[in-house]
Order: sequence, then structure tokens, then C-alpha cells
Amino acid sequence: MDFIAMDYETANRKRASACSVALVVVRQNRIVDSFYSLINPEDSFDGANIGIHGITPAMVQDAPNFATLWPHIQALFTPTSIVTAHNSPFDVSVLRRSLERYDLPVPHYQVIDTVKTSKALLPGLPNYRLDTVSAAMHIPLAHHHNALQDSYACARILLQQGLEFGMARLNPLLRTSK
Repeated sequence: MDFIAMDYETANRKRASACSVALVVVRQNRIVDSFYSLINPEDSFDGANIGIHGITPAMVQDAPNFATLWPHIQALFTPTSIVTAHNSPFDVSVLRRSLERYDLPVPHYQVIDTVKTSKALLPGLPNYRLDTVSAAMHIPLAHHHNALQDSYACARILLQQGLEFGMARLNPLLRTSK
């Protein structure tokens, strides 16, 4: 299985306010690379968001904005790429709205949401938050809401689900990004 696990944190409720991104690259069922960066959202921070992820305006003041960062990661997003995220509608919309904010073309790629795979394959959990699914699958998640840690957990969830349940159970849950 080849895919990219993606996670964003945002500065506020606006989806175009990404303040960190992480990508974990999986090739032939192995994690082979990762990328993490703080992002200057060029926007205000809400205290609630800071309370969730711990990223402050001072931490991102010298970080690149999304338009500067995008050329470093855009090659990973192709029509044949599979991208996973836990609650993918959120992360896909952060990527899309961040690109739109800077008038950059929005790529098309395939998406599989580990919330949906977990609901289909692991019935009966009390909820399907990333920390709950990780714990149920015995996958380490030391710093929830750190984009890199969340991306690693998401990658490990999909890898384990693919091994335990097979791709035939996962393929129907693939969709094209919007």
C-alpha cells in the first residue's frame, strides 16, 4: 500500500488559517519519509485553537506562509495519489481553502478517511477520535494534536487496517478530493 497521511492544525476557525502541516509517506506498506512545518497563517490565533495544539503566534512569526511552503509538497498530490487523514473532510478543506486563498491550483487526489475506515472495521468503540482509535489498535500517540504525531498515528492506523482487513474492505471507502 502506498499513500500519504496528512494532518493540519489551524490558527482559528477559518480553514485557510493553517499553522502547521505534517505529511507521512508510506511506500510498499512502510513509512519511508515525513515532513513537518509550522506555517505563518498571516491571520489571528484563537485561544481555543492554541489550547488544543499549543502553537502560538510567536512560534510561527518566522515560518513560511502556505504559498511559500506549497512548492515543497505539491508533487505528493496527484490524481493517482492516495491521501489519508483522520477526519479527512477537515484536512482536505484546510488544504483546498489555503490554496484558494493564495490563488493556487487545487489538485485532485484520492482520499481515504480513517474515521470512516475505523467506523466500518472497528464497530463498538465509544467514539472515533484519533486518540481513541489509536488506543484501541495499540498505536502510540504521544502528543495528540501535534500534526506530525497525528500523521504518524493515522498512517499506522491505515497500515494496520489494510493488513488486518485487506484492501478489498478499504477500497470502497476511497473517494476523489473536491
